[in-house]
Amino acid sequence: MNQLKLDTASQIIDVALAKGRELALAPLCVVVLDAGGHLIAAKREDEASLLRPDIATGKAYGCLAMGFGGRELARRAERSAPFFTALSGLTGGKVVPVPGGVLIRNREGFLLGSIGISGDTSVKDEECALAGIASVELVADTGDAM
Repeated sequence: MNQLKLDTASQIIDVALAKGRELALAPLCVVVLDAGGHLIAAKREDEASLLRPDIATGKAYGCLAMGFGGRELARRAERSAPFFTALSGLTGGKVVPVPGGVLIRNREGFLLGSIGISGDTSVKDEECALAGIASVELVADTGDAM
């Protein structure tokens, strides 16, 4: 597989949301982007707050824009705040450098897209993303060693 399709993105999202319910998390919003940063699919649970779609998109977009997962984005943002301030301006505020943004790769390491989840803590959001990606037998790249 060298391209994420709608049915695959939908399954990733549905499993991620189910994981959120299993963990009794706050209402989530899940976004899946293709490798070019284009929206494939998104779902926002009832009562998820107003900015959740934007935050989820920013998590997914930031990973694609910089080429690594949200954990590495967070580490770099912590070490180089001025760069990330400039990056935020350059992208119109589209980059959210925290866990919960995960690159999606095939087994050969080819980049297929990304997922962003927002609603609970970033670490819990990421846990849901990992469950969704695993459900379709793809590889999650969080920014930590794979």
